[in-house]
Amino acid sequence: QVHVVESGGGLVHTGDSLRLSCAASGGTFSSYIMGWFRQAPGAEREFVAAIHWNGGNTYYTDSVKGRATISRDNAKNTVSLQMNSLKPEDTAVYYCAVDRTLLGPWPRTRPYHYEYWGQGTQVTVSS
Repeated sequence: QVHVVESGGGLVHTGDSLRLSCAASGGTFSSYIMGWFRQAPGAEREFVAAIHWNGGNTYYTDSVKGRATISRDNAKNTVSLQMNSLKPEDTAVYYCAVDRTLLGPWPRTRPYHYEYWGQGTQVTVSS
């Protein structure tokens, strides 16, 4: 069992930055692919970013490319998502997720690729 907890959400203004953090406990964090998803009211959960367990491969959805950076610290069992130049359309609940697949296609962008999820953290960007 893997326990996932997100933090760092809040209310910000257009153009501001925010850093989301995720801590995963249980199992071998260094072997997990970690992903960030978000879900706005009335919308489906959508992929934001993912980082491979090797740390060298990252992938972003087009709408956040150039504004977001995903990183991981295997010593601390944490993954972060730095979001810059935030826009009102970034408003959503952001979820961190764990994929324990060691070998498989990359990138992993579908919710069904991920086995464990956090409870989410709200990000609200006001215009």
